[in-house]
Amino acid sequence: MKACIMCGGEGTRLRPLTFERPKPSIPILNKPSVVHLVEHLAKEGFTEIVITIGYMAEKIEECLGDGRMYGVYIEYVYEEKRLGTAGGVKNAEEFLKDEPFMIVGGDHVMDLSLRSIYRQHEMNDAMITIGLMSIDDPREFGIADMDVNNRIHRFLEKPGPGEIFSNLASTGIYMCSPEIFDWIPKDEKYDFAKDLFPALMSKGKKINGMLVRGHWTDVGSSTAYRQAQRWMLESLPGTSIEGNFNTKDARIQGPLKIGNNVIVGTNSALVGPMVIGNNTTIGDNVLIGPYTAIGSNCVIKDNCRILSSYIFNDVTIGSNTNASGSIIDNHTIVGQNCNLENGTVIGPRVIIRDDATIHSDVKIWPEVNIKAGSRIKETIINPEFD
Repeated sequence: MKACIMCGGEGTRLRPLTFERPKPSIPILNKPSVVHLVEHLAKEGFTEIVITIGYMAEKIEECLGDGRMYGVYIEYVYEEKRLGTAGGVKNAEEFLKDEPFMIVGGDHVMDLSLRSIYRQHEMNDAMITIGLMSIDDPREFGIADMDVNNRIHRFLEKPGPGEIFSNLASTGIYMCSPEIFDWIPKDEKYDFAKDLFPALMSKGKKINGMLVRGHWTDVGSSTAYRQAQRWMLESLPGTSIEGNFNTKDARIQGPLKIGNNVIVGTNSALVGPMVIGNNTTIGDNVLIGPYTAIGSNCVIKDNCRILSSYIFNDVTIGSNTNASGSIIDNHTIVGQNCNLENGTVIGPRVIIRDDATIHSDVKIWPEVNIKAGSRIKETIINPEFD
């Protein structure tokens, strides 16, 4: 079975995390998000994969290669200009035109049964079958009006107040017959939800839906990213230690996934689920709470409290610092006695000096230097990266 992964976007809503990597390369449980996606596709039987890439394409190729290490075969198709969702897939027509294929977003994180969507599509005569999920707030999604026979009669992208006729949100997972290529113009910007679906329905062509259940999100914002990390951590099967693990009288409660050469100091407490990468050192009297991921080559000094936070690689956190619900990018240094409140997003190579407080939901762009004792209440943008 074939699948197409769309990886062309720049991920502007996820800045400062996407200045040095494309959105599909943001780490979840210490490996790129798109790797989780490819592994799930392979498990579901989609072994021929086409990836449309644009922004920082080389980063995606670096982590996936030709796909053989994941049990799949990958072809890459480059977008020289922004073509929209449908236009980008049209650009890959030569690899997809011979049989039905699935389309997923490169920022999707899921555990859905994709094989069942494929089977339902095979059993109906619709040109497209859309994976639909019932959600509480569908305003940021496309919504569908579907009847008891799975036929979609209306589709509206990002409805406003008074326009929400359904809470069935499109997951952006589409099972397509090759004839859709006849409806997508070549070398033009063209979207599935905004352009193709209305065009098909106006001509009486069938679009079907399928109700899916399980976990799904597109990692389009820092809130969605934290949500994806959280449920991926919840799915850890148990405790695994990949190499040398040195602890001195620490209290450890799983499930945990611990890399090689991890050191945990005296009287520290680790409460899973959590992931800790290779060569990371955790000091004495440190509390690391559930739903935390710490990357490789990190140093967490004495008396810190790290709760529901996602720390990338080569990060140093000074003694007696608190990080709650924070995201901290590579090579950042946080001083001692600092407080990073819930929802903070700290870019790469930031220096936060001693006794600083970063207020909730504040973002700090790369290479910013925060003075000692600062109280940062608003996002700080580095013009060199804007």
